[in-house]
Amino acid sequence: MTAKFVEAATSHATSTAFAALIWWVVPVVLVSLAIGYVLWTSKFKDNFDNETNRSVNKFHLFQQTLREPNSEH
Repeated sequence: MTAKFVEAATSHATSTAFAALIWWVVPVVLVSLAIGYVLWTSKFKDNFDNETNRSVNKFHLFQQTLREPNSEH
């Protein structure tokens, strides 16, 4: 009978420890990701915007070529 009690107590202690660990790990990971995102956007935002604008401009040029009447046919 005492073996089941010890097993139940250890199981409860393990689940409590795991829950406490989750309450520490999740915020630490999320804060780390937030800091990484802020650093990434502050460092690479201009390059990313320039490449996006370039890509959008090329796409608009492609659309215009499809809309223009083809003089060869």
